[in-house]
Formats: sequence, structure tokens, C-alpha cells
Amino acid sequence: MPAKDIFHDLVKRALQQDGWTITHDPLFMEWGEAEIYVDLGAERLLAAEKGQQKIAVEVKSFLAPSVMSEFHAAVGQYID
Repeated sequence: MPAKDIFHDLVKRALQQDGWTITHDPLFMEWGEAEIYVDLGAERLLAAEKGQQKIAVEVKSFLAPSVMSEFHAAVGQYID
């Protein structure tokens, strides 16, 4: 299981305050042969005729001197 980002709990609370229900912490997904963990899975009930809206949230902070290097490292986790 991956380590939580320093902003994980802050993002989780913000989603909850906005009406989202956290369904998974973390959300495990299989994509082809790859197994990945997304930081949070959440859903919010909408009007009955619209069903449910669901999201998966990946929390990343870019605190290193090179933001682009951090970005490439984050994206690289999901590109095979």
C-alpha cells in the first residue's frame, strides 16, 4: 500500500465538506495487468434521475525544487 501524501487528510476533509462520501481510502484498481492504488475513491448522491457521480482522487504535492521533475515522477507511476 502506498504512503499517503502530506495533503491527503486535508483533501479528504475538503471532499467530505463538499458533500462527497469517501468510499475507499485507498481505492484499489486493476488496469489490464497492472494493479494500482488511487489515494481516494468518493461518491456523491445526485438527484435520483441522474444516478450517482463517482470520482477517484490522486493527491500529489510538488515540493521539490523542480516541479516538472515531480510531475514527471507522479505521472510515471501510471504509465507503463
